[in-house]
Amino acid sequence: MLSDTSPKPCGGGGFPPPDFDPDLIRRYDRSGPRYTSYPTALQFTTSFDAARLKELAQFSNEEPVPRALSLYVHIPFCSTLCFYCACNKIVTRNVSRAVDYLERLHSEVAMYGQLFDDDRELVQLHLGGGTPTFLDTGQIGQLLAQISGHFRLTDDSSRDYSIEIDPRTVSPDTLDHLREIGFNRISMGVQDFDPAVQKAIHREQPCEETLSLIRHARARGFRSTNVDLIYGLPLQTVSSFITTLDRLLEVTPDRLSIFHYAHLPHLFAPQQRILESQLPDSDEKLRILGAAIDRLSDAGYVYIGMDHFAREDDPLVNAFRDGTLHRNFQGYSTHAQCDLIGVGVSAISHIGNSYSQNTKALSNYQESIGAGKLPVDRGLELSRDDEIRQCIIEQLMCAGEVNLNQVLFEHRLVRGEYFANELEHLQPLVDDGLVTLPSPSVIRVTRKGRYLLRNICMIFDRYIEPDAETPRHSRVL
Repeated sequence: MLSDTSPKPCGGGGFPPPDFDPDLIRRYDRSGPRYTSYPTALQFTTSFDAARLKELAQFSNEEPVPRALSLYVHIPFCSTLCFYCACNKIVTRNVSRAVDYLERLHSEVAMYGQLFDDDRELVQLHLGGGTPTFLDTGQIGQLLAQISGHFRLTDDSSRDYSIEIDPRTVSPDTLDHLREIGFNRISMGVQDFDPAVQKAIHREQPCEETLSLIRHARARGFRSTNVDLIYGLPLQTVSSFITTLDRLLEVTPDRLSIFHYAHLPHLFAPQQRILESQLPDSDEKLRILGAAIDRLSDAGYVYIGMDHFAREDDPLVNAFRDGTLHRNFQGYSTHAQCDLIGVGVSAISHIGNSYSQNTKALSNYQESIGAGKLPVDRGLELSRDDEIRQCIIEQLMCAGEVNLNQVLFEHRLVRGEYFANELEHLQPLVDDGLVTLPSPSVIRVTRKGRYLLRNICMIFDRYIEPDAETPRHSRVL
């Protein structure tokens, strides 16, 4: 057990095995952030601009030990519309639209390359969307060449260079090319293999073709394949979802992300095409999640937290157990303490103690880049209080335990009543067995609390009233 003066927790054990308690989860089901950042993007303002971002990038170069770099590239195009999707996307079958966008991307990459010193290695790269494989292999190769011309690509074997692929639009030859130009991880959306569910969400995807691609990726030497599933989609049942899971387990993907479908048609127009009468009710969704957890646990997968499962030998599991797990806009990561650069429409950067987001409109993005300007639309420079709470929330999300006094000490604040109000609001969660308090300043997530991390973290979110609903966020489960 940690003492009141222990350093950052987690040690070698990581979280204990989870305890899925449907009744408890049902009582705590409410809206809240997913905490890929704190503060969340809802707090970004237009007062933060590109000029300030450039200053902070320079400051980051001058740190005694400059951070490594992570690069996210947003490709917004999709050839078909998935009704459930809440991503920033442009649906088109006109592949020529990507040509001008790529020219702008190349320019933005060059601008950022000038901001960061050459000795800062790029250890993490992720192409997301949209559908990055909307681009052909030649265009992806050109983009990678532009990145390598402006950033120092690491030779470290632990690097993560990943790309999201749509199994409906790629072939084994595509995977071969992606591997040859340096990608070592892929992520693919499956959502569900049931034909009726696929038709209801407008994403028809043959099961055998998807499984064949996963087998081919492993044979070609990709270090990891991640598969995304969604529970709570129309016409889903426990039986149908477990059938999908069993088919995937035939090829043992390295990681699985099982997301809760957030039905927010007032925010995302495509979701208005989903028939609410076909959506499973809250009890059925809980049964689906519980059955999925049991099946994956039996298959030897480790629950990392916040929808993420990984095989026992995956680097995420090692980081999870030794306390080095990190969380960013792409989810859980083994690369902590990187400056994250986001390029493309709507992409978010995390540089130093700031967040910044590019404009979400393609026309505005093109105009800014054409004028030689970074397309920053809004952002936020964290206050000391933000930094303290960010640290607490990340430790709860990634380590399952936090020492409040230690965090305050590291931020040069004396112990005292800084979190008196939060500890008071935490007491009902203690009473319900979601967390324990081994000492007055140490908070430890329990087996039951592992599925309610968002609720626990919301206690320390000063932008959310503890008992208030936050309808702009998805529900917890």
